[in-house]
Amino acid sequence: MGNTVAREDFEWVYTDQPHADRRKEILAKHPEIKALMKPDYNLVWVVVLMVLAQLTAFYLVKDLDWKWVVFWAYVFGSCISHSMTLAIHEISHNSAFGNSRAMWNRWFGIFANLPIGLPYSISFKRYHMDHHRYLGGDGIDVDIPTNFEGWFFCTRFRKFIWIVLQPFFYAIRPLCINPKPISRLEIINLLAQLAFDVVVYYLLGVKSMFYMLAGSVLGLGLHPISGHFIAEHYMFLKGHETYSYYGPLNLLTFNVGYHNEHHDFPNIPAFCNYRLSSKILLI
Repeated sequence: MGNTVAREDFEWVYTDQPHADRRKEILAKHPEIKALMKPDYNLVWVVVLMVLAQLTAFYLVKDLDWKWVVFWAYVFGSCISHSMTLAIHEISHNSAFGNSRAMWNRWFGIFANLPIGLPYSISFKRYHMDHHRYLGGDGIDVDIPTNFEGWFFCTRFRKFIWIVLQPFFYAIRPLCINPKPISRLEIINLLAQLAFDVVVYYLLGVKSMFYMLAGSVLGLGLHPISGHFIAEHYMFLKGHETYSYYGPLNLLTFNVGYHNEHHDFPNIPAFCNYRLSSKILLI
């Protein structure tokens, strides 16, 4: 990231992604890992508490001076909002209620989406499954920057701007790379979010609305927690396109740092990833 121009093109690989083969090899050595492939109901209570924490924060900031609204939006609201997007990531893998209750997970994802302020949950689910099936696939995996991003953001300053605007690129990129027809659940997600935003504005005012939306934008852009966006799949070592992080930020990010583990076993809940990591030596 600190280089003026790191390379002139993407790193092109013409072999299958490694995680499917790794999964088979790891399961052959450690079949007991299958016992971790079940929903984690603790996720439900954590998400409910996080939503309640944000609702409380909406109320507490409604009469503060603007400087303190901005301060708390960055220091507290951004952390909760970013953490909630990663809770939605877990819910998209049916970790809350299991695969047998897929719609429960979709409705719960819409609920978890509310304090973020922008409709996100259902669309994320649709595109994130492609990210796992076709990791790094050109024209399919929308987690990978577009050709324009790779070409234009090639200096330190431009890369800084790219990090600041990362939430907007995540929102716009799917429409440019792999647009999909709007689904009924996406419309429900949108209407539920609009109704919630109107209620927040009507009952608590513009400062609470600003706190909610600014916290989400700041938390997904120029923020320490957002480092995982770059750490997960940007190539730092040739031949390796998935990386894991085992530091303390996992406490705020639903163990998303255990990223090799997650791509090897996406149906194992985040709270079990540290147990998964302790059982296996990554290949």
